[in-house]
Amino acid sequence: MAKMIFVSLPVADLRTSIAFYEALGFRQNPKFSDDSSACMVWSDAIHTMLLTHDKWRTFTERPLPAPGTAGVMLSLALESRDAVDAMNRNAAANGGKADVNPVQDLGFMYGRDLADPDDHLWGAFWMDPNATSASEPQG
Repeated sequence: MAKMIFVSLPVADLRTSIAFYEALGFRQNPKFSDDSSACMVWSDAIHTMLLTHDKWRTFTERPLPAPGTAGVMLSLALESRDAVDAMNRNAAANGGKADVNPVQDLGFMYGRDLADPDDHLWGAFWMDPNATSASEPQG
């Protein structure tokens, strides 16, 4: 089996969250979605499970994260600076928040952070492929 990651996030309004993630470029996999959860696919290896609060509580007894807190930030590599900018615009236009942290522009890398409607943090970034090719591990 291929290595994959499924990131589970508690959401207050499942339909709003589905629309938000679709606006960012995720697609919903109905095979793994129902009235209490939605599987949102970024790539063959990366999926986000949006879970209603009731569904979330079936996975853990830990308290829901308080809005505005940051326990984790997930970052997505995009194909260009323009794609990073577009993702931030789409976040702001679809119930999220753009530029929740200062824009990072290092020349070879460009990043902007956003929050979804439940304040989960995402980083959208572009990195010049020529800047990484020499430093990639061999093997």
